[in-house]
Amino acid sequence: MSIGAVERDTGLSKDALRVWERRYGFPTPVRDSLGERAYLLDQVDKLRILKRLLDQGHRPGKIIHYGMEELQQLVQQSVLATTESVSVSDATLSTLQGYLDLCKTHQTEALRHGLSQALSRMGLERFIVELLAPLNRLVGESWANGALQIFEEHLYTESVQVVMRAAISSLQLPRGKIPAGPRILLTTLPLEQHGLGLLMAEAIFTQEGASCISLGVQTPIMDIIGAAQAQNADIVALSVSGAMNPRLVLEGLTDLRGKLPVSTELWVGGDCPVLARRPPEAVYVLTHLADISASLSAWHARHPGLTY
Repeated sequence: MSIGAVERDTGLSKDALRVWERRYGFPTPVRDSLGERAYLLDQVDKLRILKRLLDQGHRPGKIIHYGMEELQQLVQQSVLATTESVSVSDATLSTLQGYLDLCKTHQTEALRHGLSQALSRMGLERFIVELLAPLNRLVGESWANGALQIFEEHLYTESVQVVMRAAISSLQLPRGKIPAGPRILLTTLPLEQHGLGLLMAEAIFTQEGASCISLGVQTPIMDIIGAAQAQNADIVALSVSGAMNPRLVLEGLTDLRGKLPVSTELWVGGDCPVLARRPPEAVYVLTHLADISASLSAWHARHPGLTY
């Protein structure tokens, strides 16, 4: 893989890859016919796990020389810590593991049926916050430590998308009826490939009465600007996963905030650690999906005269 492809795949910047190569002797790319760096797939696998561990607070100099088995053990410890620390009410850890097992055994229809039943039983917001959010983390960690294959993670993602899109469709207002909430444009930054967080947010926004326009993932900045203007969006909402390079996240948010009209708010949520440390000025950070309702109430309070 080229250095650009590795940056997109792992979330590690090109600068970090070059510095690690010089400072630690890893990764060790070969050179292609044009003399450009090219990375073997086994090194990319290790870089992906290293990025996950860096996001959890590990330092590269401490773990970069670990073998894959040692790195996977560290990730597995974080998997257990993540699932055991999440309060999921009636969706226990064994229930989450049951859904994960359906992914591993490729029982797609059973997975979709189980998720749909849980949605009906729990209601939309509880299903998203208490079951789907911790399940997404478990699936992501399992993929990072090699317990789940890439195609199995894709099967899971597709199954969740089917269930969530059906739920959103059921919330749509009858034709001609205008939503009471703000117009929200949902998308991700150009290099962000993960869209489940975006879909989960759209479902809660819609249930709370907002009018949602989704562009999907990886939308160029200028196209976000154009869409926000064309759709007369009150809010541009972005989802940013932990796989995104923090520098690129900050640059993208700063650029977008500078180009959007002052009247259009910029909201962002997701697992990228940089959001908790130093978000750009005038960007609203939603720490949890459960914060959406309160954030919309605060928006209405900031715009008391705005009606639809």
